[in-house]
Amino acid sequence: QVQLVESGGGLVQPGGSLRLSCVAAGFTFSSYAMGWYRQYPGKERELVAYTNSYGSSANYPDSVKGRFTISRDNAKNTVYLEMNSLRPEDTAVYFCNAPFSTWYDDGSWGQGTQVTVSS
Repeated sequence: QVQLVESGGGLVQPGGSLRLSCVAAGFTFSSYAMGWYRQYPGKERELVAYTNSYGSSANYPDSVKGRFTISRDNAKNTVYLEMNSLRPEDTAVYFCNAPFSTWYDDGSWGQGTQVTVSS
């Protein structure tokens, strides 16, 4: 059974930083590209960072480019999201998933981790 467990969220002031972690289990982690997504209340999840299965390339939307960095440790089955220069509009629930997986297509997600950026 696939498990995705996100952690590291919290309350941070504007301009601050957070590092999110996602530990995966139940599949061959090193074989899958991974992404970080965020969801605002009442909205669809949006992709904020993507990395290939090796961790050798990454892509970001313009809204977070230069501020967020995705990385992975395949030995630990973990993907990270380093978030710097946080803004109030980054406030959301953050999730990780494998965008080309069957469980992604089936709508299977972890519980996410809440990030709140506020003074």
